[in-house]
Amino acid sequence: MAKKNERDTKRCHGGVTRRGFLASVGASTVGAVVASRAAAAPAQQRESLEGMVPCTLKINGRHHSLLVEPRWSLLYVLREELGLTGTKQGCERGECGACTVLVDGVARYACLTLALEVQGHAVTTVEGLVVDGQLSAVQQAFVAEDAFQCGYCTPGQVMAAEALLRANPAPSDEEIREGMSGNLCRCGAYDHIVKAVRRAAAARRAGGAR
Repeated sequence: MAKKNERDTKRCHGGVTRRGFLASVGASTVGAVVASRAAAAPAQQRESLEGMVPCTLKINGRHHSLLVEPRWSLLYVLREELGLTGTKQGCERGECGACTVLVDGVARYACLTLALEVQGHAVTTVEGLVVDGQLSAVQQAFVAEDAFQCGYCTPGQVMAAEALLRANPAPSDEEIREGMSGNLCRCGAYDHIVKAVRRAAAARRAGGAR
């Protein structure tokens, strides 16, 4: 032990012990690794942001500023970037209508709409129909008429009905069916959906209902 201690305490050139020299080399190596990783982080962040562009969207009356890839659909941004999951992801081919939203009051498939397309326009999702915790006339009518079973397509059905009644406050049953034809219900609740739209239209015409 005495010889080992003597070796550890012998001075190297410059008055540094062997143990101190090894410790300093280890510390400098760790420091270099940490520094290199820190230097690489901004580059990685720049790489992850490459190709993304600023986008400002007006959703349910609120403005959201974010970076998006030009290829991102409105559906993706609503669900994955803004957490508005009421808009459902269905076929993603514009065939089922589960992702229906309103753009300036007109029904649009969010899966076929690029997020960048709707800059400067007002987007309304099913969440935006609720005001101060109060369901809209269409939402209330869907509940009253039991116009759903599994409920997956219901947000899109509601938004399609909302668009229909904004364009035609007093539709006939045939016009309701035509207006709702772009939205599929795999549970087959179509008769109840027609009744719900009819009820919502009557409630609005009577006044006091949104």
